[in-house]
Amino acid sequence: MRDFDSLSQKEILALAISLEEEDERIYSDFGESLRENFPGTAQVFEEMRQEEIGHRRRLIDLYKKKFGEHIPLIRRQDVRGFVQRKPIWLNTPLRLEQIRAQVSAMEVETRRFYERAAARAQDASIRQLLDDLAAEETTHVERAAELEKTELKPEVREEEDKAKRRLFVLQIVQPGLAGLMDGSVSTLAPVFAAAFATKNTWDAFAVGLAASLGAGISMGFAEALSDDGSLTGRGTPWIRGLITGSMTALGGIGHTLPYLLHNFSIATSVAILVVIVELAAITWVRHRFMDTPPLSAAMQVALGGALVFLTGILIGNS
Repeated sequence: MRDFDSLSQKEILALAISLEEEDERIYSDFGESLRENFPGTAQVFEEMRQEEIGHRRRLIDLYKKKFGEHIPLIRRQDVRGFVQRKPIWLNTPLRLEQIRAQVSAMEVETRRFYERAAARAQDASIRQLLDDLAAEETTHVERAAELEKTELKPEVREEEDKAKRRLFVLQIVQPGLAGLMDGSVSTLAPVFAAAFATKNTWDAFAVGLAASLGAGISMGFAEALSDDGSLTGRGTPWIRGLITGSMTALGGIGHTLPYLLHNFSIATSVAILVVIVELAAITWVRHRFMDTPPLSAAMQVALGGALVFLTGILIGNS
């Protein structure tokens, strides 16, 4: 790698051309990744891509005028001091907020590059262009805000907000809710069966812990292997599996922890209270994110939980 201060004016211009081309491609990738769900924001990035194309053309024209037709390939990874960016195709899927934050960081880094490059340039025309580009990069964030106001009309923003909510429900809420329901409900039977069969709190805790962790691992792998998300839009399979597995284990451990208490009656009373809280949380999530009527959600969850709970008690007392 070369130090920035060792670059000649010719090499600085070649590097600037390479940086503009990379930023142009990144904006193109951002826009393409957002086009299906956020068409308004995708148009904003298309406008910014066109601006980067204009910057590159001005740099190329000046380079050819000063140094000829051949432009050496000098990239950011060849020069010390640049932030090394992870390739966009390895980062997907990106959230809208992540993309906007990365764009802001890109603009700041590019502006600082032009400011340093202009300070080192000896040729007046090169220095002038680099100064101009530094000033334009400074206004890019403001320009992006203006483009958002122009392109993202209230109705478009409303549609994008709905799309964000759909993706959040599809990729986070649904796998998390499935795990929480499975962990909270399916582990009721083994926990309370062991508790009422042995009247020993430690035995009940051990059974509940094993059931919760086992169910978490099983559900996590089942969700991760169910589909890769490429056609369903459900997101990265292993992240989805991690969410489902974690919530499954959490749902079971919640009413298992009270059995760390030595008194069986107190531990069981606390465990029942925890179960009620868990079922109430599931009901709220179903109502809040799945648009299920609250009474209907409560009846469905309560009925399922009560049946499994009674099954555990009956088996434990048999």
